[in-house]
Amino acid sequence: MPGPRPTGPGRARPGLPAASPPAVFAAIADVSTINGYFDVEIGPIEAGWRPLTDLLADSEPLRQRITDVAGRLGTDEIRVAASILFQGLAARLWSPVIGVAVARDLLLDLSPLRVHWRAASGGPLPLRAEHLTGRRILDPAGIAEPLYRNVLTGLLEPLAQAVQGIVKIAPGLLWGNAASALAGTVRTIAHRRPELTARATVLGRELLALGVLRGSGDLVEPAPGQPFFVRRSCCLFYRLPGGGKCGDCVLIDPETRRRQWAAALRQAGGSS
Repeated sequence: MPGPRPTGPGRARPGLPAASPPAVFAAIADVSTINGYFDVEIGPIEAGWRPLTDLLADSEPLRQRITDVAGRLGTDEIRVAASILFQGLAARLWSPVIGVAVARDLLLDLSPLRVHWRAASGGPLPLRAEHLTGRRILDPAGIAEPLYRNVLTGLLEPLAQAVQGIVKIAPGLLWGNAASALAGTVRTIAHRRPELTARATVLGRELLALGVLRGSGDLVEPAPGQPFFVRRSCCLFYRLPGGGKCGDCVLIDPETRRRQWAAALRQAGGSS
């Protein structure tokens, strides 16, 4: 099922007023303290940085990234490496946009024409832009659809098409990965910025009810303020040498999942 389509420049909902450049810069600086997935560097584009469109439209840089991931993970199954790469990139693209939305009431536009990336040996993909634009969110209850258009329609759908042009991989697997990455973003915010947990969880659930994410899984709270995701597809991580099942994997039996949640809640200082 295709997601909602863009509605205009910046893919933001018509009527959202533009945020000032200082407000956008301050918002990014704020959420970048959560972790590296939320950071977008602002500054001149120097040698070594490539436009994000390289990964969304040109298969050769993406093919090289998949090959590099396969080498680091020690697998010759290219579709497994492609799945893991896609999920990591999805988390990288969701994080700053969701973070800025719930922390600063701004809808950030990660235009692939404006945002650049560079290769890194590990960790979150470095992102950089000379400047970024955003829109002020006047009604948080209505932000899920324009945010979906910005990230999923504008970035992850082209990325998924590019991945599928390189390796045969089920669309449902990729959208499950996108949903898992979204839920991981929500959980990271809940862990690092607990005062934003309620807003992030509500927004996460609203996004999971839209377009290609609908039916991909459930964002549940076995304890208040402790969101966990249960997906309905598998990312293939278990096929890696020494791999196992991810915490949100559909293949985990209910009793094992309850024990894992209880252990995570004890570690976080929650009730089990």
